[in-house]
Amino acid sequence: MATEHDEYMGSLKAQLAKLFEVSLKVTVPNELDVEPLVAACNGKFGDYQCNNAMGLWSKIKGKGAPFRGPPAVGEAIKNNLPTSEMIESCSVAGPGFVNVVLSKNWMAKVSIQKMLIEGIDTWAPLPPVKTAVVDFSSPNIAKEMHVGHLRSTIIGDTLARMLEFSKVKVLRRNHVGDWGTQFGMLIEFLFEKFPNFEDATETAIGDLQAFYKASKQRFDADPAFKERAQQAVVRLQGGEDKYRRAWAQICQISRTEFHKVYQRLGVHLEEKGESFYNPYIPGVIEALNKQGLVEESQGARVIFIEGINIPLIVVKSDGGFNYASTDLAALWYRLNEEKAEWIIYVTDVGQQQHFDMFFKAAKRAGWLPQGDSSYPKASHVGFGLVLGEDGKRFRTRNTEVVRLVDLLDEAKVRSKAALIERGKGEEWTEKEIESTAEAVGYGAVKATLLFICYMLTLESVQSSGGLKGTLVLGHKDERDLGLHLLQFAEVVEEACTNLLPNVLCDYLYNLSEIFSKFYSNPECKVIGSDMETSRLLLCEATAVVMRKCFDLLGITPIYKI
Repeated sequence: MATEHDEYMGSLKAQLAKLFEVSLKVTVPNELDVEPLVAACNGKFGDYQCNNAMGLWSKIKGKGAPFRGPPAVGEAIKNNLPTSEMIESCSVAGPGFVNVVLSKNWMAKVSIQKMLIEGIDTWAPLPPVKTAVVDFSSPNIAKEMHVGHLRSTIIGDTLARMLEFSKVKVLRRNHVGDWGTQFGMLIEFLFEKFPNFEDATETAIGDLQAFYKASKQRFDADPAFKERAQQAVVRLQGGEDKYRRAWAQICQISRTEFHKVYQRLGVHLEEKGESFYNPYIPGVIEALNKQGLVEESQGARVIFIEGINIPLIVVKSDGGFNYASTDLAALWYRLNEEKAEWIIYVTDVGQQQHFDMFFKAAKRAGWLPQGDSSYPKASHVGFGLVLGEDGKRFRTRNTEVVRLVDLLDEAKVRSKAALIERGKGEEWTEKEIESTAEAVGYGAVKATLLFICYMLTLESVQSSGGLKGTLVLGHKDERDLGLHLLQFAEVVEEACTNLLPNVLCDYLYNLSEIFSKFYSNPECKVIGSDMETSRLLLCEATAVVMRKCFDLLGITPIYKI
């Protein structure tokens, strides 16, 4: 058997899969493209398990293979594994499950200690894409951001952070609603309230949501105002300078409000709203029409989708464009101009059908491959609807909502009050109190929406401070902690592949529990023990991984409490 020099080449699962791939080719040479089925175990029989034997037996049974059942296939897979320093032992259980126990020496010296020297980035997974678009947050101009937008913002930011860590170029897109018929009434109302509209500032207008609602009430109640508003839309879309400047003024006031939220959350986006893609719509619709995809239906122009009883409307009966028009133009731009291989949309599940139809239309056009496993591809990350007290979906146009800025500030205020109550006002500087209150307050809001409802502190995770020595995983609790640390890469990979940031949340929570068990065990005493250097290195590795988890989740860790 060939000896393989093991350098870190991905997650534990990926490295083991490469070894089993070699074994499978030797074991069943006539079965092509057999993908190794490697999964983590619960520790009773091993650390990882290869589960190919039963599936292979169903394929080779009766073909003259030299095996008498799945257990024999499992034994052959085990015996044909290349020699590797990462494997301590292998065994076969049940119907051919090949269990693998990892070498403690390899885990400690080759992987964990190497990471401490070369950095956590060496554990980053490598997805099969170079450029991705993450479309998230996307509030509407002239409307307040509420808790419904918070979920999209936080989930989208975490997905972007995980992909960026994985060496993917991420285009963080804020697809704001900055175009449409509602701007006619907003512009006319602005002209009425502020004849010299360019003097209208955020302070002068006051509550932006109240301004929107007042203009909507006027639009619904006054036919003359409604007619002027409709004409304003025509003038705006025609490029008339005065109306363009008024539109830009309203957009800028909204951006100022949005920035307050993003600044508190530590979220960075690049705005490319509906207005950016509007010039591309006619060309995209015409190209789809030339392909024979666009048909007439009840005065509108639509694309019929197989299996769905309603068509995707791309041009309304009055000749206007809609969400589907804009989304198709945006997708075309992202694929052809930005060369994105993966476009990810983060919205509530209420838009699931829209994205399903929109993606299928893109596949009909040949923009996307038919299968979901090939690239380029588009994915929708849906989260639960945020409902008001009446049980209905939050809508800022007719609901009294809590402003996000106020919600975040309240979280900080409560965190600060708790710190003062614990006597930190006498022990800490004002700067320390403020920064900790922000970290805990904003972090608690993020954590709750990312399905974790706790805050961790790195206070007890000792730092080695550049300590040199050898890491040894002698005790069971040390080994359990080391194994969990090494599974960080595959957890990030799973979270990215399946677009599930809560997987990383669960990993971080479990890491905190496993570390606490190790650190509180008298048999694993750190300071003053014969194994002090080794255990400090293990503490440092835990701190490094924890910090990266917090960073990927967009949460600022605290180091004392």
